[in-house]
Amino acid sequence: MAAGDDTGPDRSDKAKPSGGPFAGELLTHTVDYDGGRQVTVYLPPRPPEAVVFAGDGQLIAPWGASLEAVDVPPTMIVGAHRVAADDELPRLREYSPAIDSERFEAHEHFFVHTLGEWVSSRFGALPPERTAVAGVSAGAELALAMGMRHPGRYRTVFAASPGGGYRPPAAMPARLPRAYLTAGTLEPFFLENAARWADALRGAGADLVMTECVGDHGDPFWQAEFVKMVRWAFGPGAP
Repeated sequence: MAAGDDTGPDRSDKAKPSGGPFAGELLTHTVDYDGGRQVTVYLPPRPPEAVVFAGDGQLIAPWGASLEAVDVPPTMIVGAHRVAADDELPRLREYSPAIDSERFEAHEHFFVHTLGEWVSSRFGALPPERTAVAGVSAGAELALAMGMRHPGRYRTVFAASPGGGYRPPAAMPARLPRAYLTAGTLEPFFLENAARWADALRGAGADLVMTECVGDHGDPFWQAEFVKMVRWAFGPGAP
């Protein structure tokens, strides 16, 4: 996957995050969806060998800096920003199919097709085996939904502290993504949701990791576990 030319007309911003050494870049672009939706891409310093798509992109894309100090292949993060709103409901409507199926499906088409095609045209394509989808909280519901509904595109799901709106179906599909789930011991509601998904996926024969971390919702363990997720999915010894 080649990085391409960062001076083209579709680039709206280019920056390095603060907070320590950082060899990669953050590129922010506005995609034609819902009046214009920003996407932030973490581009590693070497050509990407794996890619992670994520909701809540303004939070997750900068986590690429944490990958630079560990033994993982260069991994690009494509983070679609959450909807700009004063409350959580618009975000939940986009991220959880159980809340507003019409709004969810519109966002799903943007996430899978519009965003996916832009990434392929700008940076090149990687095979599904090197492609993951990630999220935290309601974004973890989005990641699970994308992995369950599009296992041919996203072979791996990273879900931290998933919300409870989207639950495992009564009949699990024959084709399942690999999954790494995590939640904090101080957030029992989200830990219960993660355990429910872990039990369902494990029972259906999925390749699965489930961890419990000491922490509450939004604590730093999310970023720390993200590094472990990428290493598990794409690092040395990964399938």
